[in-house]
Amino acid sequence: MQPVDFTTLTAACSEIRANWLPSRLEQVYQRDRYTLAMALRTLKQRDWLEISWHPQAAHICIGDPPPRSPDTFTFSQQLIHQLGGLALVAIEAIAPWERVIDLQFARRPGESALYHVYAEIMGKYSNVILTDASNIIITAAHQVSQQQSSVRPIQTGQPYETPPKLTGTVPSLSESQERWQERVSLVPGAIKRQLLKSYSGLSAALLELMLLEANIAPETSTDILNPNDWQRLFERWQEWLQALDSSKFQPAWTKDGYTVIGWGAVENVKDIQELLNRYYSNQINEQLFSQLRHQLSQKLNNILAKLRNKAQTFKTRLQQSDKADEYRQKADLLMAHLQNWEPGMKEIILSDFDTNLPVAIALQPDKNAVQNAQSLYKQHQKLKRARAAVEPLLLEVQTEIEYLEQVEAAISLMGYAYAQIDTYQTAEDLRALEEIREELIGQKYLEDPEYRSRSANEAPSTNFHRYLTPSGFEVLIGRNNRQNDQLTFRVAGDYDLWFHAQEIPGSHVLLRLEPRAVAEEADLQFVANLAAYYSRARQSEQVPVVYTQLKHVYKPKGAKPGIAIYKQETILWGKPQLTIQNSKFKIQN
Repeated sequence: MQPVDFTTLTAACSEIRANWLPSRLEQVYQRDRYTLAMALRTLKQRDWLEISWHPQAAHICIGDPPPRSPDTFTFSQQLIHQLGGLALVAIEAIAPWERVIDLQFARRPGESALYHVYAEIMGKYSNVILTDASNIIITAAHQVSQQQSSVRPIQTGQPYETPPKLTGTVPSLSESQERWQERVSLVPGAIKRQLLKSYSGLSAALLELMLLEANIAPETSTDILNPNDWQRLFERWQEWLQALDSSKFQPAWTKDGYTVIGWGAVENVKDIQELLNRYYSNQINEQLFSQLRHQLSQKLNNILAKLRNKAQTFKTRLQQSDKADEYRQKADLLMAHLQNWEPGMKEIILSDFDTNLPVAIALQPDKNAVQNAQSLYKQHQKLKRARAAVEPLLLEVQTEIEYLEQVEAAISLMGYAYAQIDTYQTAEDLRALEEIREELIGQKYLEDPEYRSRSANEAPSTNFHRYLTPSGFEVLIGRNNRQNDQLTFRVAGDYDLWFHAQEIPGSHVLLRLEPRAVAEEADLQFVANLAAYYSRARQSEQVPVVYTQLKHVYKPKGAKPGIAIYKQETILWGKPQLTIQNSKFKIQN
């Protein structure tokens, strides 16, 4: 992940300063443990200033509105209590080349600041700190005790101390090429490393783009650079410093990240706020998606392994109980041939009633024939009772396995692109995965004391996968069990058709039809291909898919999310690979 360097921070703050000062603070919302959103209103617009102190993705930019779920963090509540209704009147760097921004709040523009919010955008040491006009700390996103840091503790009631000052040389527009070149080449080494060692305020990402623009490989040794190389590189160096000095930036996407200088651009962006918001939102979401998906998959694997072992134990006991009738038949034979028994016998061979084939019956030599027969009858009764007890237990475990396999399938289908790349694609993927976590917590499979559950009455999201059939009919596909239930039992209309892979975990698929509309065979096949693609059998060439009218789909009483039964179905053979070829029919959310 590309960290915010001094250049990016300067560019972002320059744009915010130009467009959102002065502004009134209307609301503060903390998205998560690392991200704060402040609602700012100017005479022309209202937007959310996002400040993140994430260890890998600390940044500041104008971001998206926060979700509607309750904010339960105390840090944001403390901020709005102190700053609510005040005006953001200034955004200043605390010192040249420092990555600490001072956001100043006053009653109105032109008055002295009553409070300061210091946004320290410094990698794993990032923080956000609120102080009063005398720079006494009121609260901090991350408090640092004396034991954690004797150099710079950060605690409520203590004076705010700025981070240690830079000790290295800082770049300057007034420095000559000769002095610059002498400093960088004093000790021979790779040009990128020597620039990083010689000057403060640089980042690896910036230097890689600078060297790319100068057509110099980053690992090129300084002692083999020719005068033309030095000249080209110094021109880029000056170009960078002039952009900082004039606040003229060119935001763009690069092959591996982004730039605010314009170097290595593959796609230009209209403003820096959009660039940073998209980049860090996607990067953080991708990280959260990967972590959550791994956690949920591991948890499900462990639970399913235990349930499958339990089911196998029950099946073994049922196989043993299959011998119940055999014990009864042997007891009947023994009772019918008591005259053939002799004291001390360990085994007796008698002819079967129906087949006349010899049947060997093991005997206990210390018991007579009647007592041996009674033991066989008892064994018969014991196994019969075991079957009566085990069968409902096995059914319960198998139902639980079926449900969890449905959840497992939903997780495994998350994040697939049309090339079947198994990675995060959109914010909808993360939201759907979070809904699965909520579902598993609700079903008591997960316990997470740090998890802030949403309102129990909040409806699941409706960001279904959406397609259009060749005839233009809409197709909706659930991303998880909660969405499957929502789709089938809330969204579906009387004329819609319901599709699902036959006896295979997968998504509920809905073909939306208006009254008197008739789906063509090509439409039905298209939807069957989708149902096969969004199932556990997506790697197969052909998958049996059922479809029926909504009035024939039911949810059993007390069934877990995503479980449905159906009747009067028609079977089609879905071909999941055709869905990849027809990706043009997908509607982007």
